Amino acid sequence: MSQTLDPGARRAILDAVDALRDESVETLKRLVRCPSTLGNEQSALNEMARIYEGLGLAPRRVPTVPAELAAHPGFSPPLISYEGRDNVVALHQPRERRGRSLTLQGHVDVVPEGAADMWATPPYEPDIRDGRMYGRGAGDMKAGIVSYVTAFKAIRMAGLQPAAEVQMQSVIEEECSGNGALAAMLAMPKTDAVIIPEPGPGLDALYTAEVGVVWAWVTVSGRPAHVRDMQAGVNAIEAATIIAGAFKEYEREMNDGSRIHPAFRGVNHPVNVNLGTIEGGEWNSSVATRCRIGLRVGVMMGYTAAQTRADIERLVEQAKGHERLRGAMVKLEFKGFMADPCVFDTDAEIVQLARRSYAEVTGGSLRDYPATGLTDGRFFTLYQDTPVACFGPDAVDIHGIDENVGLDSMHGITRTIALAMAEWCGIEKA
Repeated sequence: MSQTLDPGARRAILDAVDALRDESVETLKRLVRCPSTLGNEQSALNEMARIYEGLGLAPRRVPTVPAELAAHPGFSPPLISYEGRDNVVALHQPRERRGRSLTLQGHVDVVPEGAADMWATPPYEPDIRDGRMYGRGAGDMKAGIVSYVTAFKAIRMAGLQPAAEVQMQSVIEEECSGNGALAAMLAMPKTDAVIIPEPGPGLDALYTAEVGVVWAWVTVSGRPAHVRDMQAGVNAIEAATIIAGAFKEYEREMNDGSRIHPAFRGVNHPVNVNLGTIEGGEWNSSVATRCRIGLRVGVMMGYTAAQTRADIERLVEQAKGHERLRGAMVKLEFKGFMADPCVFDTDAEIVQLARRSYAEVTGGSLRDYPATGLTDGRFFTLYQDTPVACFGPDAVDIHGIDENVGLDSMHGITRTIALAMAEWCGIEKA
């Protein structure tokens, strides 16, 4: 059971969190300035190593090695090389192990900023307006990372430390494979619980479930021709969009009420198919020779990523029979997410503790959030049977233009994690 905190210790910890508020905002600014898109995570990983050192912990690099992970059911086909992109972890050990161990995990990678000229301020120059910090990754999920490191620092600042092992994990590729989280999880000892401070959708929220995701790539090679003889050619761009369109009926089928898991009742259209990227063509006056599209296909509970992959293969094969694809060559690849859906145990003690701690420090309640996206929490739940409390601050426009996070909300999440960590792990004098 969680250890009841002495009122004096509780007050000292919360006072320390409050004293660290301005410092936490500066830490978030430094992380947001790191343009940690896929393949460019080094600056953020190095910053996390410095942060861990500042907590008195020794950072350790954990490589992501596909050959070592490929047989694991949670592994996803890689998009790029992992060289020079090692995850960073750190470990706190108590003098006397009396409490229960805890993992604090977060991803440093961010999605591309999109059209930078559409942002009110540059995406990697953090800007504070009306109590919110704007910048790519501010909400998803660098604010959450700052919350957990500040929570740990506050306990230390109060003259205390957790009386159990506390792991910190900063990982890559949450946004495209999860392989960084898988590598770090397998490299570290199993703990009694996990906290992942992923952002809520415009409110402070606790993840109750999440869909799975499969990424697929379709490359169509057509038959080039001069535009004056376009009927003699096969336009690869048109052919690729025909294939993408074949998924619309599938999307409708997957959102049929009979297929929706109870965790998603009341959620409009939880299974989404997204045409995320398209590259193709060579010249405005030439029939396009080649086109590549990237698809993201959601997976509802009761279904698996493997079954979804088979569906994608079937749909692409059927689309190849369309009259506008005659003479085209079609190549289907799976790279990136091959992720199964997940339901979190909201009755788990760590989740109930998070709810109570949040209510105590904010006077509010964490809203249940069945997510139509996914997090790294699935690894601990599906493959380690470790309870996960996945909750975080109010973020708006993540993956969009002018992503931002509420700083009051971040502070509340920091206070929540600090109390939950102290009660879960117990405390001893630093």
